Amino acid sequence: MENGSPNLPGSNPKLAVTPKLVGMSELTFTPTADLVDEIGADVRSCDTQFNQYGGNREFVGRVTTVKCFQDNALLKSILSESNPGGVLVIDGDASVHTALVGDIIAELGRSNGWVGIIVNGAIRDAKAIGGMTIGVKALGTNPRKSTKTGAGDRDVPLTIGGETFNPGDIVYSDDDGIVLVSPES
Repeated sequence: MENGSPNLPGSNPKLAVTPKLVGMSELTFTPTADLVDEIGADVRSCDTQFNQYGGNREFVGRVTTVKCFQDNALLKSILSESNPGGVLVIDGDASVHTALVGDIIAELGRSNGWVGIIVNGAIRDAKAIGGMTIGVKALGTNPRKSTKTGAGDRDVPLTIGGETFNPGDIVYSDDDGIVLVSPES
C-alpha cells in the first residue's frame, strides 16, 4: 500500500508519527484516539488504567525507564538530570503501598524539562501535583513515603499493561490513554 492509506503511520499529515517528526528534538502532541485510528491494529496502546494527577493532561516525549519497588532514590536521581521533553516511566510493580513520586520529586522533574511521569504505582501530594505544569499519571495515591536506598534498574524495558516501554520510545498520553511509538516507526 502506498502512503496515504488510512492504516499506515504518516498517512495523515496532521499526525506526529512519521519518522521525520519522530526524529525531531521537539515532538508534536497528537491525541491518542487519533493515533489509534492512524496506526490501526498494530497500535501499542497500554491497557493499564492510569489516573491523571498532573496539571498537564496531554503530553508527548521520549521515554526513560526505571524499575524500582517502594524505593524512589534512583528515580529522584534521574529526574534531577536535565531532559527537555522527556517522560519518565516508572515500574513500581503496581504497588500502591508507598508513594514513589510526591510534589518535591515532580517539581524536580518539571524544573529539569521533563514533560511527564508515568507511575505503575502510587504518588502522594496529589493536590500540589495537580497545580504543576507537568503530566503525571499513576495507579493511585498513598501518603506513605517510600524507602531511599537507591535500589532499582535504569533504562531497561518495562512491560506494563501488555505493552513494552523501551528507553527511547515516544509516548503519547492524554485522558484516553497511553500510546507508544518506536523511534524507527
